[in-house]
Amino acid sequence: QVQLVESGGGLVQPGGSLRLSCAASGSIFSINRMAWYRQAPGKERELVAGITSGGSTNYADSVKGRFTISRDNARNTVYLQMNSLKPEDTAVYYCNADGLDLSSKFPISPWGQGTQVTVSS
Repeated sequence: QVQLVESGGGLVQPGGSLRLSCAASGSIFSINRMAWYRQAPGKERELVAGITSGGSTNYADSVKGRFTISRDNARNTVYLQMNSLKPEDTAVYYCNADGLDLSSKFPISPWGQGTQVTVSS
């Protein structure tokens, strides 16, 4: 099995910054794309940012220019640097990875348990 463990959430004032981390471990042959999603109360889960193993990135329009996604392929870890945070960024943030299982070489797409980000004064 593959596990994703997120860290770095918390409470921050508007305009502040947070850095989220997500480390993948377990039966991993390869990971192509890693991404961050978020879900606010009463809303559907939405894509925040994604990054491929080659470094190509994409962002939701609402976070462009404020959030930066990066990854360490050797450590199977993805990061999300969040700057100029707004109250509307408040949500549970989830990490997701698309890859291949080490043993079966079947596609896998595990999710992390989520980390709460609250932006409030």
